[in-house]
Amino acid sequence: MGYDDHMAPEPVSAFEAHRGLLHAIAYRMLGSVADAEDVLQEARIRWLAAPHAEIATPRAYLVTVVSRLCLDVLGSARARREAYVGEWLPEPIATTPTVDPGSVSIAFMVLLERLSPSERAAFLLADVFDYSFAEVAAVLGKSEDACRQLAARARRHVKEARPRAVARAHHARTLAAFVAACGSGDLGALERMLAADVVAHSDSGGRARAARNPVRGAERVARLMIGLARKGVAGASLEVRELNGLPALVIRERGAITTVLMLDLDADGTIGALYTHRNPDKLRHLDLTP
Repeated sequence: MGYDDHMAPEPVSAFEAHRGLLHAIAYRMLGSVADAEDVLQEARIRWLAAPHAEIATPRAYLVTVVSRLCLDVLGSARARREAYVGEWLPEPIATTPTVDPGSVSIAFMVLLERLSPSERAAFLLADVFDYSFAEVAAVLGKSEDACRQLAARARRHVKEARPRAVARAHHARTLAAFVAACGSGDLGALERMLAADVVAHSDSGGRARAARNPVRGAERVARLMIGLARKGVAGASLEVRELNGLPALVIRERGAITTVLMLDLDADGTIGALYTHRNPDKLRHLDLTP
């Protein structure tokens, strides 16, 4: 017997009205679109079974449910990621040019992975979603002081590792120049675009050809990228699309997305990190019209 068949639609409408916010929180908490969708599905079930007459603020209730479910998922997810083949990277998501990359860029998402689950939740709710610490405390079931300390520790970790934002137009130009240098095999030009301590990260889950460990240093990364470009599949198409708040390279083979590459630029405009996604399980959710 389904809820939708026998109950008034108001609870369903209320959930859908907050779906965007809930998904934004869950994705940033988990770094996985599939896990975020699973959390929202479980939150919807709990919401439909909740005593709605006793809930004063549906938004607060739903954010609390989603945040606590995410904390549960993070506990088991970390164990799964330790057994993952090669590096595990947060999944890319499609965004619009109006999205602030500061809260969703792949580099930011990677930084979040360094935080404990509680630090991550307190930091995201307070700094990204502008919740008061009284609200954060209610969501996490902790004192306000404890939440302030969690957010402060997280903020310190993120600030220490996070470079200053680079203008979007420069990011787009750098990506275009990077693609051109890889395509032409211009090793010198490519090296000049890279920071001396650049790191190339790849996530394939053992499902596609990719380096299983980070590759470090301008010369090694340049040779890797040019080598990969030369081994590319004939007929593959390259597109620049908006992912995680910034322009990214999307490669299709026979119409299917097989590779997503995103850059992180240092304060001086050089490429400080590259993130390549090749695991098909982490790309299939991208609904991008060619």
